[in-house]
Amino acid sequence: MKYIRIFAVLAAMLSLTACGTNNAQQADTTDTAHSESATTTASQTESTADATELAVASGDDVIAADAVGYEGMEAVYADALNDGKYPVNVDSSSSMFKIAGCELIVENGAMTAELTINSKSYEYLFVGTAEQAAVSDVSERIAPQETDSGCVFTVPVAALDQEIDCAAFSAKKQLWYDRKLVFRADSLSDDAFKEARGASAESLSLADGTYTVEVKLEGGSGKASVQSPAKLTISGGNATAEIVWGSNHYDYMIVGDEKYLPVTTEEYSVFEIPVTGFDYPMPVSADTTAMSTPHEIAYTLYFDSATIK
Repeated sequence: MKYIRIFAVLAAMLSLTACGTNNAQQADTTDTAHSESATTTASQTESTADATELAVASGDDVIAADAVGYEGMEAVYADALNDGKYPVNVDSSSSMFKIAGCELIVENGAMTAELTINSKSYEYLFVGTAEQAAVSDVSERIAPQETDSGCVFTVPVAALDQEIDCAAFSAKKQLWYDRKLVFRADSLSDDAFKEARGASAESLSLADGTYTVEVKLEGGSGKASVQSPAKLTISGGNATAEIVWGSNHYDYMIVGDEKYLPVTTEEYSVFEIPVTGFDYPMPVSADTTAMSTPHEIAYTLYFDSATIK
C-alpha cells in the first residue's frame, strides 16, 4: 500500500507539470498570434496610407483649380428632364482636363454622360476624390473607350448645375488628380425639359408692342459682348429680341434647332432671335469669324423681365 501511494503522488505531480507546460505553451501561442495579428493590421493600415500618399498628386504636380458653374445655380435632377440624348456643356476645374464634347443620356430617371477627351492621357476616371480613388477597387473605376483621336468615358451624373468630384488617373505620372465638373443645365435645348423654363410673354402679360430689356451674355472666353438694353418686340404672344454684338465677326446664331442669319454686319453683327424665356440663362450658339477659322461657340443670354420697359 505504501508503494501504491507513492506512485499515485508521483503521477499526480507529473500530470500537474504537464498541464502547466501545456497552458504556458498555449498562452505563448495565443500571445504570439495576437501580436502577429496586430502587427499585420498595423502593417496593412500603413500600407494603405502609403499607397494613398504615393498615388495622389500633390505639390508641384497640382495646378490651381479654376472656378466651375455659375453664381446661384441650383441642382437639376433627372426627373426634370425628358428621356433622350442631348449635347451638354461641361465646366472643368482643370485646364489639363479638357473636354472636347459631351452627350447627356437621360433614361428611366437616371443620367449618364459620355465625356470625350481628345487625348489618351488618362487610364481611369473615378466619381469621387483622388484620395477615395487611390484606395478604390478596380471595379469602381471607369475605363475609357478608345477612339482614333482620344477616348470616351461614360460617367454617372447625379445632377446638373452641381459640382461633382471626379478624379482622373494620369497614364504618364501614375497619379490621381482631383477635378470638379459641372454639367450645365443652361446649355440644354428647351425640348430636354419637361416644363418650360423661365417666364413667357404671356405669363408676364406683355401686350403686343415694342419694348427694351436688359440682357446679359455669358460663355465663351468672356471677351464677347452684346448691347444692353436690347430691343424687344412682342407680337401675337411671341417675343423677339434684337441682339447687337460688339463686333461684326458673327455670321450666324443658333437658337434651339434653328439657324438665324444677321440682319446686318456693316458695323456690328445684328440678329433678330426668338426669346424662348425670360429670367433664365437661355442657351444660344454663335459662329465667329474673328479667328483663323470660324468657330461656333456656346453662350447664354439672360433677359431680365424686371427691366422690361
